[in-house]
Formats: sequence, C-alpha cells, structure tokens
Amino acid sequence: MTISHRRLGAGEHKVIVLHDWFGTTAGWGPFLDYLDKSAFGYAFLDYRGYGDRVDEPGDYTLAEIAADTLALADELGWERFSLVGHSMGGKAAQRVLLEAPHRVRKLAGITPVPAAAYQLDEEGHELFHAAAQNFTARRMILDLATGQRSNPVWLDRMVARSTATSRTDAFHTYMTDWTTQDFAAKLAGLELPVKVFIGEHDLALTAETFRAGWQPLYPNAELEVLPASGHYPMYETPVAFASALEAFLRA
Repeated sequence: MTISHRRLGAGEHKVIVLHDWFGTTAGWGPFLDYLDKSAFGYAFLDYRGYGDRVDEPGDYTLAEIAADTLALADELGWERFSLVGHSMGGKAAQRVLLEAPHRVRKLAGITPVPAAAYQLDEEGHELFHAAAQNFTARRMILDLATGQRSNPVWLDRMVARSTATSRTDAFHTYMTDWTTQDFAAKLAGLELPVKVFIGEHDLALTAETFRAGWQPLYPNAELEVLPASGHYPMYETPVAFASALEAFLRA
C-alpha cells in the first residue's frame, strides 16, 4: 500500500511531520513558506480518516499512525529521520519513537500531548467528546487553545476545514485514544535530542505539561516558550516559529 503524503524540500536532513487532531497535511498554515527546502526534506503524513486519506479505513489509533509513519519512511527510503509532531501528533511521534528508537534522529513536539494519559476534567471531557458532532464545541476548543485571542474569521475557518477534511468517527476515535493511552514508562531511558515548543497563550498544553509529562522521560529535553502564540504557532507566528524549529533541527 502506498502511503499518501505531501513532500516539501529535498535537503539531506529528512523530517516526517505529524499533524494535530484538527489538522491535515494541508493544515500547516503560512509557516511552510519559510522552511529551508535546501537543508531539509519534509514529508507530511495524513492520518487514516483525514485529508487525502479521508476514505481510507482504519482503527484510528496512535499505534496505527506510528505504523503508517514507519511504512512511509520505508517507502521513501529514509532509514533515519527526525520527527515533528503537533499536539496529538506529538504523542503519535513518541509512539513512533517507541516502535523504532534507532531510526529517530531528533524529536520536536509542537504544543504536544505527553505520552501519558491526558487527564480531562468533567467539563473538558464533555466538551472534547461533543466535538466530533458539535461544531460549536470544536470552535470553543480552538478558542481556549489559542488563549481566547483569535478572531472569529480564523476560528470559523479552522472549524470549517476540520469538519470538511476529517471523518467524524475517525475524529472521535483518535481523541479517545490520545487522551487515554499511556506508554510513558516504556520511553524512559531513550536518549536523543528532544525539544518542546509551547505557546505562551496556550491554555491547554502549558510549560507545566512539559515539566510533568516530558521532562521526566527526556531529562535533557529543551523547552522553548513561543511569545505571542497559543496552540497554533504555524498560524499565529509563522516566521518566528519556522526559524525556531529549524534552529533545533540544525543544531
């Protein structure tokens, strides 16, 4: 089976990029325009039930994303590569690391979910579980994640894109999986360069999330708090974020 994906750049340093719960390979915003295509070769993967793979059946789990990521790397002939994962994709990237640690060069988490279970309070549980069918709930989540600073045009556009490019059953099943799965203990002791980027206005995934969920697993992991950004730096501060991400990948 050929894994549908999008490519950007032809550089020596290969990077596989995993999107968030609301996103697709087409949902990375203007920051793509500012990536160094001569130094890096990027491959962006759609998950089953999303984007170009919206009609592809699947289990809609992190384990499946990891298997598809490794299958894509094999198709591309990339024995080693770095991983970039946004939000849910940050947890999926760690699942790839768990399955094939020898193949991962560097790991960058963008406002990422930790490898442990993501605890939702009663209100959060109700909101997240409603989001598959309730588009107002999706909008509320986006608004909270960007610090209630985003204008209504952007929020409405993100909700419209999300609902048009993902299956509701896939959307809900992935959410159930990434909030409940806990494989943190299995990652302890793995050594590689890790960096986590957190938006200063993100109300959902914060610097405390990094300290509690990432630092115990990766003691040498770096944290960078992105000014003037919430959960979506690729939209909110695209030039600064592209520069920060590639500085880590180059180091």
